[in-house]
Amino acid sequence: MSDYDRDASRGRAGESQRGARRMSPVLLPGQVVDYKDAEMLRKFVTEQGRLLPSRITGVTAMQQRQIKRAVRQARVMGLLP
Repeated sequence: MSDYDRDASRGRAGESQRGARRMSPVLLPGQVVDYKDAEMLRKFVTEQGRLLPSRITGVTAMQQRQIKRAVRQARVMGLLP
């Protein structure tokens, strides 16, 4: 088996080890993201306090920007780490 065949059988890099952890869409289209809703925002933040990327959470680019702003506001207010 050549190196090309071996790489092609693995799929994307690291996918076999980690797996695709895509969540179902948490936000519906047109749903408003509010910084005061800390429980909803915790779904988009890891245990270390980092934002999850939209490719994992399944939100649109505009929703991801709204989440980013809301998480930053919630951190300033002391609602999130």
